[in-house]
Amino acid sequence: MASRFLTLADVKEALNVSAAQAYALVRSGDLPAIQVGGRGQWRVEATALEDYIQRMYAQTRARIDAGTLDERE
Repeated sequence: MASRFLTLADVKEALNVSAAQAYALVRSGDLPAIQVGGRGQWRVEATALEDYIQRMYAQTRARIDAGTLDERE
């Protein structure tokens, strides 16, 4: 059974971003997450990550359609 929750390290790997970028997504509220345990470790529900990815696809499509996509890599 796949885990319901992902660590920020899992998110970092899935999105191929830095740890700081994964944390910033959570802190900004763009990627919903919860804090668990005595040390307040972040966990992201796998479905929330998939929803985020789908939102980013939709936003990218909208920017392409509007001709406002920035060509930065």
